[in-house]
Amino acid sequence: MRLKASIWVQAYIRKCDREGIPLVVMRHGDDDAGAVYIKISLLNGQSMLFGPAPPSGDPLDGTPQKWISQFENEVVDDLVVDQFLASQIKFDPDVWILVLEDRQGRHGLEDWLVRSRNWPTL
Repeated sequence: MRLKASIWVQAYIRKCDREGIPLVVMRHGDDDAGAVYIKISLLNGQSMLFGPAPPSGDPLDGTPQKWISQFENEVVDDLVVDQFLASQIKFDPDVWILVLEDRQGRHGLEDWLVRSRNWPTL
């Protein structure tokens, strides 16, 4: 069973604070089940964006939430990320948007990242 979104966000904020990574909640989503998107601003006009990875099976199996880059090229222009997030908000107004600022791209998600994805042709 997955954690409520608000509990996961609170824990992630504390983790980033301990690691010295500035984080701002740009959009507060649904406390129970809002999808969480994490934008990492590299402070040079480019960003990375991670969102929920598709579930891998039984939602009651105790597997923690996994994250995946939302773009084939992990680092993209800020405008591309912002446009993607705007479209997600239109699709699902319950989403959370967390923004980290770190020139090295630190995000603390290493243990929860899914590295492979079948990318659609744009």
